[in-house]
Amino acid sequence: MAVTDLTAAPAKGSKRAVLVRLAKYFLRYKWRVLTAFFLMLGSNLFALIGPWLSGLAIDAIALESGVDFAAVSRCCLLMTIFYVIASALSYILSVLMIRLSQTIVRSMRQDVFDKILLLPVSLMDGMQAGDLINRVSYDIDTVNASLSNDILQAATSVVTVVGAFVGMALASPIMLTVLLVTVPIAVVITVVRSKTVRPLFRKRSAKLAQLNGFSEEMLSGLKTIKAYGEEAPIIEKFRQKNTEAVDAYYAADYYGSLIGPAVNFVNNLGTVLISTAGAFLYLYGFVSLGNISSFLLYSRRFSGPINEYANIMGEIQSALAAAERVFRLLDAPEETADVENAAQLTEVRGAVAFEHVKFSYDGEREIIHDLSFEAAPGQTVAIVGPTGAGKTTLVNLMMRFYDPQSGRILLDGTPIDRFTRRSLRAAFTMVLQDTWLFEGTIFENIAYGKEGASREEVERVAKEAHVDDFVHMLPAGYDTPVTDGGANLSKGQRQLITIARAMLSPAKMLILDEATSNVDTRTEILIHDAMAKLMRGRTSFVIAHRLTTIVGADLILVVRDGDVVERGTHRELLAAGGFYKEIYSAQFE
Repeated sequence: MAVTDLTAAPAKGSKRAVLVRLAKYFLRYKWRVLTAFFLMLGSNLFALIGPWLSGLAIDAIALESGVDFAAVSRCCLLMTIFYVIASALSYILSVLMIRLSQTIVRSMRQDVFDKILLLPVSLMDGMQAGDLINRVSYDIDTVNASLSNDILQAATSVVTVVGAFVGMALASPIMLTVLLVTVPIAVVITVVRSKTVRPLFRKRSAKLAQLNGFSEEMLSGLKTIKAYGEEAPIIEKFRQKNTEAVDAYYAADYYGSLIGPAVNFVNNLGTVLISTAGAFLYLYGFVSLGNISSFLLYSRRFSGPINEYANIMGEIQSALAAAERVFRLLDAPEETADVENAAQLTEVRGAVAFEHVKFSYDGEREIIHDLSFEAAPGQTVAIVGPTGAGKTTLVNLMMRFYDPQSGRILLDGTPIDRFTRRSLRAAFTMVLQDTWLFEGTIFENIAYGKEGASREEVERVAKEAHVDDFVHMLPAGYDTPVTDGGANLSKGQRQLITIARAMLSPAKMLILDEATSNVDTRTEILIHDAMAKLMRGRTSFVIAHRLTTIVGADLILVVRDGDVVERGTHRELLAAGGFYKEIYSAQFE
């Protein structure tokens, strides 16, 4: 089963595709975007009138007949009014863009989170959690920074450049030819360098994701690292990854920052040429001082956006690289759709049958070879075998996290692919070795097993699962907050809470990944007792590690190298003297 590579190099034309995708997010809020456009247009047009009025004021001062104070006062007053209006419109535009960018980012983050929940397990198994978190947080935050600042500046620049060009053409067409010498140079520098910089920002995001993923993995296993005295090697690995991330950051920021100074130099050179040419033209009577002043002011407004664009090019390239990673995740294939007219699984008896099932994760190395067995409603089926034998794979196939390459899995006589995945998975309840508790209270964590569960129902299953025994010793009882995945509870307590949650579920089938390691003997007895109550009336599939827990199973499947090499009850398998007896003897003799 092939896994989509979310870190592959982008296809040709991906920059345009990313911009189109971002534009679609803007179009969701077209009225706000339209309002922002008119605010931007008005702000720039009012600001662009200023240089023209400045030139008129200077010409009114330089009259041979003397200073026209009325004209100068009128021009200065109008400039003040227009600049105040431009500033007010610009402020309103900034506030609107901040709100718009936050709204877009909220939508994008929601889309990404919704998408993650729809991704197939095969893809999730091949990704680090840190990489996913990086895309949801850092990458989208990077896009947000660009949406609220850089895109606004870039859009404003277009209006400013066009308006300034018209103003210069009206002030002095001859001087405009001088400016046209330097502008193409600045544009070429910006375009060429941006193509070089973008891959560096893409690499920067990837290296940061690797660093985050490694950090999360190591911090979650900190006790194990300390127990084995592996601090030094882990510190060295972190140093390497940290150095790679820093180097990637430095390369992206360094080469990105070179664009601005280079373009500034070219534009400043243009100003020198314009001033020199203006002086000669004035001496020969081709332009007035007012024309020169207006032209210089317009030239600064013309080159200013080019400078700004060059300076923010690195940030824009970073945002495009981040958006590309986000969209690559959004474009990842979801779980295959349910078959047409798939049935909702409602009445479940719990009869499960595997018929000649074959399965491979990668399409090459077969994990399950021609597996067949049946479990009657209410039976307990134990699956035992060495690590890597395929025990967990059977659970993945039953839950349709993966589909077999050949063969069938039947539930109550119907192939499971005829049911919707949602209703099929709702027919199972699970207790896994790795307990999962979310941030909330103990009551909320148990009630998660049944929608709308009452307090009485929660307390009833809590008593059966021996959760009630320790809850009353906690300061807030059932309202005690669960922090950091249950770090304020012992492993045994967390396991009992997950068993109580499963008891509350009305599901007729149970998947039990036994977890009684690293708990004291008394807690282990309580867990075993709670498990026995949990399995009553349910078709149970127990992935067994300690064989003492499955001696009463109705059927034991001994899995080895993808094959069921033995099957039967505990007594039958011991009497057969095969591989099961070897495992049993290794544990108890």
